[in-house]
Amino acid sequence: MNFLALDTSTDTLSVAVQKGDGAVLERSAPGGAHSSATLIPLIRALIQEAQFSFDELDLIAFGRGPGSFTGLRTACSVAQGLAFGARKGQGVPVLPVDSLLAVAETARAHQGLTQVHAVLDARMDEVYAGAYTWNDQTGRWSSLGDFSLLAPQHLVVEAGFTVAGNAQAAYGERLAPEAPHLHALPTASAMLRLAPALLAQGLSVPASEALPLYVRDKVAQTTAEREEAKRLAQANP
Repeated sequence: MNFLALDTSTDTLSVAVQKGDGAVLERSAPGGAHSSATLIPLIRALIQEAQFSFDELDLIAFGRGPGSFTGLRTACSVAQGLAFGARKGQGVPVLPVDSLLAVAETARAHQGLTQVHAVLDARMDEVYAGAYTWNDQTGRWSSLGDFSLLAPQHLVVEAGFTVAGNAQAAYGERLAPEAPHLHALPTASAMLRLAPALLAQGLSVPASEALPLYVRDKVAQTTAEREEAKRLAQANP
């Protein structure tokens, strides 16, 4: 099967393709505000390098969040548009992948970690967090509960777990100072490795259901609301 995976949930854009023979090609680029302009050209170049076409795609995996609101909308719209148009308009399914799960998989692939508390910077003096354990027998990750959105100093890390993600650079000692830390991002290649288990669980969906996962109730806050949230966080460490 020919897979395409993409993630724009952080400030680093990641794209990867996997050919039917198992070969994987991956590229990254600055994300954030640049994602909408650079994502599709990067996808086109990578598929051309892999020597197959959009009409030979079998599946598109995308990072559904949590993460940057603009980035999540970009990933969903691009995945949806490409999925509708693939196979000469016949379309292909999409596979939504949780960004925090992809962080855990990156940590496992790079450092062999099997107990990971994945944490991504949510801005506004908050982090997205989720804990995972890896089972070698099943070859799958298990979540230890729902995602949380909280101030960095309120993160509680279980004994034996490593904090993996991109939030330590922003929050330093406020974020789980007693736990080991690893910088890790939700990469497209991590999503490709996760895909077989997620597909076996029946988690692929039609292109029309390529939707983002927002953890915050509000997509945007006014400047006054952000300042008030910051004041409250400082007053209640």
